[in-house]
Amino acid sequence: MKGAGRSSSMRAWVRSLCCLLLLAASVPAARAAEDAHVLVLGRISDDPRAHYDQLKALLDYVVPRMREVGITEGRVLMARDPQQMASYLRRGRVDWVTETASTAVQLQQRADARPLLLTERNGVSRYHTVFFAHRDSPVRDLPGLRGHTLALQSTASTSAYMVPMTTLLDAGLKPEILLGPGDRPAPDRVGYVFARTEANIAVWVQKRMVDAGALSSLDWNDPQRMPPAFKADLQVVHETPAYPRAVELVRDDLPAPVEARLREVLLQAAADPEAGQALHLFFNTSRFLPLDEDSRQALAELRDGVARVRAEVE
Repeated sequence: MKGAGRSSSMRAWVRSLCCLLLLAASVPAARAAEDAHVLVLGRISDDPRAHYDQLKALLDYVVPRMREVGITEGRVLMARDPQQMASYLRRGRVDWVTETASTAVQLQQRADARPLLLTERNGVSRYHTVFFAHRDSPVRDLPGLRGHTLALQSTASTSAYMVPMTTLLDAGLKPEILLGPGDRPAPDRVGYVFARTEANIAVWVQKRMVDAGALSSLDWNDPQRMPPAFKADLQVVHETPAYPRAVELVRDDLPAPVEARLREVLLQAAADPEAGQALHLFFNTSRFLPLDEDSRQALAELRDGVARVRAEVE
């Protein structure tokens, strides 16, 4: 009898657990239905307070122009890293994300996010990575990096980490992380260190603390990050093909009418005087552009490169 009682209790416990799991599974769907009138704009940020106003300004411009598709409210949701943002997208907690190219392709891989538009900032929609060395350095080209040290920014950077890494791998070079700028790699590898800022990359190469550096073409041509006095001591040893500077993405199951209207509003914003301040606050955006074939191809190649870096380097 006691065994039968325990068996009955166990069955009751299992039924209760199943009910709780079914209820938990139904909550996101119910929440999504209740919030169908809300457009949520997301971004990965280590400083949410600073980025909030930049995002909210554009959201406040967009939302009133989307009433015809049922959008009457806008919200901002920050994530601490790509993994958290991918979770938000999969669960329908974020509708629209603005990100750099390498993060955009990671969100494609992890959450099936779809590129919506290119983002042109300060009149630039595409840029590339520049590898450079001191004029006295033995490094003269990409293969010449073997056995030498390379300064990068951080793993969050497209132009100063992900693209340089994919470029090294495509060239048959083997990256090796070092303890610091004074450490040396194995003779058959490229040693890399993180300098944290673009300015530090320039300083480390100019002061011969490392053999070479990599950063975006925008930073290479920016006197604030690459002072002319430093640049005179440096030389370009390799330049990559161009890739999108930034991308707007949407979640995979965003309703088609909402996606279409969002694309339309953003494409028209540059011609609307009322959007001027919002675009300026939105990371100095000058306009949004349709994805052309070159950009799609560049994102596809970057997506493959990111997967390779994850598998072979990290």
